[in-house]
Amino acid sequence: MNTKIEAIKKEIKKVMVGQDELIDSMLIGLISDGHILVEGVPGLAKTTAINSLAKALGLDFKRVQFTPDLLPSDIVGTEMYDQKNGIFKVKEGPAFTNLLLADEINRAPAKVQSALLEVMQEKQITIGEETFKLNEPFLTLATQNPVEQEGAYRLPEAQLDRFMLKVLVDYNSFDEEFDIVNRVANRRFDSIEKVASAEDILLMRDEVERIHVDDEVTKYMIRLVYATREPEKYGVEDISQYLEYGASPRASINLYKAAKAIAYIRGNDFVTPLDIADVVHGVLRHRIIVNYKAEAAGITTDMIVTKILNAVRLP
Repeated sequence: MNTKIEAIKKEIKKVMVGQDELIDSMLIGLISDGHILVEGVPGLAKTTAINSLAKALGLDFKRVQFTPDLLPSDIVGTEMYDQKNGIFKVKEGPAFTNLLLADEINRAPAKVQSALLEVMQEKQITIGEETFKLNEPFLTLATQNPVEQEGAYRLPEAQLDRFMLKVLVDYNSFDEEFDIVNRVANRRFDSIEKVASAEDILLMRDEVERIHVDDEVTKYMIRLVYATREPEKYGVEDISQYLEYGASPRASINLYKAAKAIAYIRGNDFVTPLDIADVVHGVLRHRIIVNYKAEAAGITTDMIVTKILNAVRLP
């Protein structure tokens, strides 16, 4: 494993027990310039994860609790009139940071969601007549409750597509929870030390760019994405009855970037099909739109991705 990445993970694990996929996904997003959507019930250490990452890197961290009465200005900031000097001053919102936790993003209405997603996409904020570039690196980790819970505003598909990965966070195992309870009871959570910096992350981004991807491996990734659009051409015609829409071209781009990032995290200088298999669910699960027939039959997007993985030939 890459030594800097190993040091960052070691610090995070001082306060995190389990949840390896979430930790890897945050690192993938950070070194690939992507954003992460996390779905799971409250209390599974999502805030702890990104806060500990910020401390290990010495980066600014802000958290916004999304609620139905939130306004776009509560995210990006606003102009305030200074009566003493007779001028307008900019009051920066929490989006002016390196790591932003958008907690329960599906609790806020569409106007607020789109304001955040614009910041994620453009990496800049316009307030009044002034435009501000955000500091790099900038990562948004948005969390949402399962959609069927009451009082949630479902994220539109076009906005979901802007997240590089969607991670499903489940409960810890019995042994992990036993460890968590023991640590809390005995106050055995160590303090996190800074082991890397923003400059290190930007350097890692350059190094990830140099990870080799064979043309045949790239074509394999594109075949996986195309199988969500034209399943009959890739030996999975039985899933076509459950698909409303397949994944967009953004899926191919993000699968390529995520595969390179996970290879880098593992200390390799080239991408293998195993790397692709480990990130493809996170890349595709929120980009495949299933129909009512799939929902009635209990068919999930993860099941569809698994079926495609088993059917599409390896390079």
